[in-house]
Amino acid sequence: MMIYIKNIITALLVLVAIQANAQTILTKKEALQIALENNYGVKIANNNLAIAKNNSSIYNSRHLPTLSTNAGANYNNSNQEIERQDGTITNVNGAVTKTYNASVNVNYTIFDGLGRKYNYKQLKETYNLSELQARETIENMYLQLFSVYFQIARLSENTKNLQEALKISKQRLKRAQYQYEYGQSDRLELLNAEVDVNNDSISLINSRQLFANSKRDLNIILGVQKNIDYSVETDVEFITLMSYEALLEKAKENNVILQQNKKNIAISEFNIKANKAGYLPTASLSGSYGWNKSDNPATSFLAGSNSSGLNAGINLSWNIFDGGSTKTRVANAKIALENQEILKTQHIETIENTLNNTFESFQNALFVIQAQEKNVLTNQNNFDRTQERYKLGQVTSIEFRQAQINLLNAQTALNNEKFNAKLIELELLQLTGDLLNVEY
Repeated sequence: MMIYIKNIITALLVLVAIQANAQTILTKKEALQIALENNYGVKIANNNLAIAKNNSSIYNSRHLPTLSTNAGANYNNSNQEIERQDGTITNVNGAVTKTYNASVNVNYTIFDGLGRKYNYKQLKETYNLSELQARETIENMYLQLFSVYFQIARLSENTKNLQEALKISKQRLKRAQYQYEYGQSDRLELLNAEVDVNNDSISLINSRQLFANSKRDLNIILGVQKNIDYSVETDVEFITLMSYEALLEKAKENNVILQQNKKNIAISEFNIKANKAGYLPTASLSGSYGWNKSDNPATSFLAGSNSSGLNAGINLSWNIFDGGSTKTRVANAKIALENQEILKTQHIETIENTLNNTFESFQNALFVIQAQEKNVLTNQNNFDRTQERYKLGQVTSIEFRQAQINLLNAQTALNNEKFNAKLIELELLQLTGDLLNVEY
């Protein structure tokens, strides 16, 4: 409980700090803390887990006895005519009869064919399954959160590059204006420079719009209702992964889908045993302590009665043949188990295929990042040299613009590949069950 309160306080302090400073960096770790406390899907998953915990309690297992109490009173007022054996008749108007009763009853099932034992085990496994389902929800939230978080980071980097490109284009436009005014170039050069400034301005506006939209999307995932201005971390570091064979072994052991499948198999096995309880007898104990009193009218043989005492008994029942319903339930439970075994095989094959594809995609992405980094350096050097030659009048504005576009495209491609590779890495971690174990 103290840890839960501490986490809430930490998340609130993070929100307050972000609101207090418009340029506060929202780190990945802080974003996770806020989302774990406020994300709507996570809240629902935690509530479902609480329900499963209540259902798995001993109070829901039928292992405990039941205790009840009853009390009542009756009043009767009637006109009565009594005819005796000797032929005499007596009429009584307003004959009143009063009865009172109270009792305490206890019932306990000694043996029910082991049905409640396996039902109780089913409930425990259902709780474990709910834990895994909550974990799956949190894992999916992680991926959703980082998908938007890295989208913001990517757009942040791309926006900076577009701002720099627009700045360079404006400088070129100013140069073209001076050259046109002094007759050193024709109007076409000026018009080309104006078109490029307009295009770069449009690209920057669109990027800023996507940036703002992504921030609002992140606020939804974080469960934050106010529009908060913040920046995000743009540095990316990749973890050292194991071999594919080691990752596959880990996935078969820790993947949340496979673990849920194992729990469903265990639940199905207990369900078969619970249904087989219908073949066995049941035994139960019952006991009560009661009090009864009556006040009778004059027409009654007794003027009244008063009794109290203890009553106890044992009951044994055996449904020798129930029309085949137990047999049907057991047969269906076995088929349900078989379905779970089939799903397990399917899930293993699917995870193997997905892991293989994701692992290769990640390896390719790392290679492409290295190639794009070299490409950015090459285009940067080419642009710098072209810019110097453009200032000296040795290259045309078209050649200069092409060098500028090549550099911008290379920077954008590197940013896109960098953050896409990080998302692929997170998908690998989810497949192997390590997504929640990594420090962010």
